[in-house]
Amino acid sequence: MSSALIVMCGRSFSGKSTIARAIAATLDADVVNFDQINEQRGLDGGAGIPVEEWQRTHAIATERVLAALHDNRVVIVDDTNSWRFLRDGWRDLAERETASYILLYVDTPADEVRRRRDVNRIHRSRHEVADPVFEAHLADFDEPGADESHTIAPAVADIPVWAHTLLA
Repeated sequence: MSSALIVMCGRSFSGKSTIARAIAATLDADVVNFDQINEQRGLDGGAGIPVEEWQRTHAIATERVLAALHDNRVVIVDDTNSWRFLRDGWRDLAERETASYILLYVDTPADEVRRRRDVNRIHRSRHEVADPVFEAHLADFDEPGADESHTIAPAVADIPVWAHTLLA
């Protein structure tokens, strides 16, 4: 299999990380997770991160993606990729590296992501996201439009079969 860049896109608490892990396990792919990078850097995304720090996190993620692509790997970018310009940047990077590019949109409705965030407040399976940060994210989220080639993510149970056809 040749190198490929799968870019996750979706609101916080939409299920991107769960889907990314399932794809990675099926395809033996690398996952570059922005939340993990921020955590390693001592940053709390749920409290809001200054733009300069997000830029540094993005630079670290880009270095990791490039390393995986240079090793002819499939790599998954696990982040919200909330804005079109970010997704366009990943697509351009894939083109420069002659890697396949797949934008995978986890289209979970806002009411469901709010419910999942509320459940997380009880069970703490991941970091908290402050209300103002969460609501700003939902309000500013730029969904992929009809002019942006993307694939709607399948249910996790369907990933083993689906993932093998994705890069065929």
